[in-house]
Amino acid sequence: MIRFIRSMLRDERGVTALEYSVLAGIVVLAVVAAGAVFSNTGTGLPALFANMITNVTTAQNTGK
Repeated sequence: MIRFIRSMLRDERGVTALEYSVLAGIVVLAVVAAGAVFSNTGTGLPALFANMITNVTTAQNTGK
């Protein structure tokens, strides 16, 4: 019984599976966050670029 417990303590295969599952969770969160940024046209990335274009155009027209 003690040999079995010692062998289980030295076995690292489960740790690798846990690392992959945590990494997969991080990837899923990143994909969801990117989808939220790109799909939200009112306050997301498209609105940011529209605001930047407006500011640049205004600065060109007014000379400021």
